[in-house]
Amino acid sequence: MNEKIYPLTFEPVFRDYIWGGRNLETKLGRALPAGKVAESWDISGHPSSPTKADNGPLAGQTLPELLDLLATKLVGTRSQPMLERGKFPLLVKLLDANKRLSVQVHPDDAYAAKHENGELGKTEMWYVLHAEPGAYLIYGLTKGVTPESFRRALEAGHLERCLHQLPVKAGDAVFIPSGSVHAIMDGILIAEIQQNSDTTYRVYDWNRLGADGQPRPLHVDKALDVINFDLVEPGPFPPQLVEERNGLRRELITASPYFNVEKVTFAQNSAFEGLCDGSTFEIWGIISGRGSIGWSGEPVELEAVRFALLPAALGNFKIEAAIPATFLRVYVPG
Repeated sequence: MNEKIYPLTFEPVFRDYIWGGRNLETKLGRALPAGKVAESWDISGHPSSPTKADNGPLAGQTLPELLDLLATKLVGTRSQPMLERGKFPLLVKLLDANKRLSVQVHPDDAYAAKHENGELGKTEMWYVLHAEPGAYLIYGLTKGVTPESFRRALEAGHLERCLHQLPVKAGDAVFIPSGSVHAIMDGILIAEIQQNSDTTYRVYDWNRLGADGQPRPLHVDKALDVINFDLVEPGPFPPQLVEERNGLRRELITASPYFNVEKVTFAQNSAFEGLCDGSTFEIWGIISGRGSIGWSGEPVELEAVRFALLPAALGNFKIEAAIPATFLRVYVPG
């Protein structure tokens, strides 16, 4: 057994923005530092906030260091292009929208490579962990919006009329490909799976001021370059049943070239047996309940909300639920 290949968990890195709060503590039981906390980066190889392994022989090493050490054994052959760039492919975070976020859009890989010093683009998905009654997201545009009418509304300070409101509840999954106008509104907690990028074009900030008393910077021209004006009044991603047997239910809740995400629901004492065969790593995040990851070594215990990274070379593994549980399963498609 290779002592450096085992299910990895990480110490989160917390980030503060003006829209954050304490809901990761009060609603999810996270131990937080003092003050506002907007985001918990749970699995991150991004240079601005790399996470450190907190279990096993590799504890204390950052994800970029693990990528250097383990290479294909960590990410798998499907992620070879990212490995050649020295980047872990994905980033997993939790967001507390105690107040609404700015209206944003992210570029695709080609635009980011050209305009953001070779950075990746950003396609992402949101899984709603908690939503207050009446909560909604901004996702896409209303009918009839054009680049010209969008810019006019921005200049008039009334972009709201162009923005599609999508009501959401806990358990909804929303796929946000690059080019999608979006904003997380107040009263929502989200788990986010995304490309390993922090490239964001802020379009509109509700005419509010930042912590320094000044308006936060906008990136209107770049945003208008990349907005997909054909994304009109979209809905949540429709779950697609993959498997249902022996108390286990798997649903595909995002499909993209960068990552697939499944929602896996376990009855008490049900199990999923999988294989990391060298083609891709897997990320398993427990959203509710309690469970464990069995492999050839000591099982890794997980309680909600917690994510684990299974290296591509791990081999056989088994997810078991001690009590009814819901997991997110993430992998790079072939």
